Amino acid sequence: MSSYVRPLIEAPTYRDSEGAVINYGNRWSGSPPEDAYSVDTHPERFAPLHVVADALITHLSEVYDVDITEGSETASDLLHPAFHDVVRSVRVQPNDQRCASLTFVFTAYPGICLHAGVLHDFHYPVCGCDACDENWESEADDLEQQVLATVRGNYRETIECGLRPGIHYAFTYPDGARSGRARSQELPAQRLADAKPILRDLRDGWGPWPHAATGC
Repeated sequence: MSSYVRPLIEAPTYRDSEGAVINYGNRWSGSPPEDAYSVDTHPERFAPLHVVADALITHLSEVYDVDITEGSETASDLLHPAFHDVVRSVRVQPNDQRCASLTFVFTAYPGICLHAGVLHDFHYPVCGCDACDENWESEADDLEQQVLATVRGNYRETIECGLRPGIHYAFTYPDGARSGRARSQELPAQRLADAKPILRDLRDGWGPWPHAATGC
């Protein structure tokens, strides 16, 4: 069990043009209306993700044997530049090269881009438009799950060769799993080349992070 606890967040209520409360995450009983696509009425509803990410960074720095680097230069860990202006970036690097590092990039949208390991970026939210109907709570759930899975050594990255070369990731959670695949051509060639020898030596996936010394 992790000692991490999500901070208490009192998010504001948002209303539509007629004054009704918008129940994000449950707006559409079927397909969303066409005019909901590419429209983002209240992006500020994702601001709590910054609070959650900050709490995760604090937790990781207090519990695990890591180095923390904060500065705009760490945003270059992302495989591709963030879609929005970067307002803060923090790299959390375990002091064990067999463990995946995590870089939290805070964007002005507001949202979080997470670089995990060597070949994968994850975005919270991925889109945020009215049609997708995402809410900050479900995005925070995903962020926390993926960070804590990485910390426990339940994160794996692989490079697949053959007729359909690609990269693959997999998270294992206490109550399930998540995985995905992308074409290797979508990655910067040098990043892919640098990752190959690293992942070749991690056949069982990234290792669990070492805990910080507790002292006497």
